[in-house]
Amino acid sequence: MTVSPAVYGSLRNRLVLALISGAALLAVLLFFAVRNYAAQVAQQGQDNILGASAASILDAAALRDGQLEIDIPYAAFSMLATPSDDRVFYAIYQDGAFISGYDDLQLVQDASDGNWTFGAGELRGERIRQVNASRTLVGLGRQTEIEVALAQTQDALAETLDQISRNAAFLGIGFFVLTAALSFWVTTATIGQLNKLTTSVTRRGPQDLSPFRKPVPKEMAPLVSSLNSLMGRLDQSLSQSEDFIAEAAHRVRTPLATVRSYAEATLQRVERKENREALRAMVRAIDESSRAAGQLLDHAMITFRADHLEREDLDLVALTHELVQRLTPIAEMKDLSLSLTGDASVQYSGDPILLQNAVRNMVDNALKYAPPDSTVEINVTATPQIQISVKDSGPGFPPDEIDTLTRRFERGQNATGTIGSGLGLTIVQDVATAHGGTLVLTNQSEGGACVILSL
Repeated sequence: MTVSPAVYGSLRNRLVLALISGAALLAVLLFFAVRNYAAQVAQQGQDNILGASAASILDAAALRDGQLEIDIPYAAFSMLATPSDDRVFYAIYQDGAFISGYDDLQLVQDASDGNWTFGAGELRGERIRQVNASRTLVGLGRQTEIEVALAQTQDALAETLDQISRNAAFLGIGFFVLTAALSFWVTTATIGQLNKLTTSVTRRGPQDLSPFRKPVPKEMAPLVSSLNSLMGRLDQSLSQSEDFIAEAAHRVRTPLATVRSYAEATLQRVERKENREALRAMVRAIDESSRAAGQLLDHAMITFRADHLEREDLDLVALTHELVQRLTPIAEMKDLSLSLTGDASVQYSGDPILLQNAVRNMVDNALKYAPPDSTVEINVTATPQIQISVKDSGPGFPPDEIDTLTRRFERGQNATGTIGSGLGLTIVQDVATAHGGTLVLTNQSEGGACVILSL
């Protein structure tokens, strides 16, 4: 019986979850990194244009006859044009006094000669980006300082940043999807090594306990080494068990046969009735012991071979006919006859030793319960499926026990006084299961049992 291991999670799911979580974190970091860098670049571009516009205004300032003249060039404002028609504000101050522009546009401190100071703020309910620049003019013994404050709303920049954010989001999502797909692929490829090892172990039967020699990843080497060590111990244990079964079969059957022959010889020489009855009981007990020991050993042999069938192409009719010939003398001693019917030939690929053992137990079971002067019918057919059926005219199976008779050592109530071990039908059931077939026990309407082995 296979015992299912305790399962507390999936290694594959854990790997996938860890990789996808890392991909999601990287995607978020990528989004913010791209967005922030793009925003800095876009802002730097706007600052450069504001600075150039302010410089062109300062370059247009001049002192003529001690008076300040500023002819603001058209290019100073045209270079600030944007698709969103951002508003432009300016203010010109001379020695700190406002002389032109928007008087609510205040100067930013620390705007020294030849330097630009940039800042962000709000003007008339709109967010603006502002640059302050100054220049000192000297003429006719007079020195004056010109300061220019130039500001522009940020609608176009906001739209640009929104577009950049969307593109960065798409980039992050694409990166996440690609990384997630790669995570599944990498995880599947990694777990695939374990699956290959699992498949290799599953396909092996108890007779194939050779070590695993195929290359495996370094991380799996300790596991494979442990499996190889276990295989070696199992191989040694199974070899000892098979040797024990073979030796036990010889050592149990031979002494019992010898004791039985002595008991029968003594029975022929004894005249007293009570002694003869005692010897008959002894012979009967020896027969029961011999049969039980034989079937126990047969059952053990079937258990060893069931997981690793040695299949051969064979003719089930020929196999059954040979078995009928061997059992005919036993049947005649009980005043019974064996009848083999069905197809002329039924080809099948199976384990001949197990199949012969199963059919022998089916026929032997019928011989035990069939009444004298009756016929045990054996039928082998290939249609509608391969079946071997054995029918007798005995008492049949107890209807309320028919579902339990294939259990080990289970015998029906009508088996009292009949030699048996309760393993015959169990052996047939195990052989059927090993070949992917079924065993069906029924009672015939006219009386008697019917055992059907389907392959």
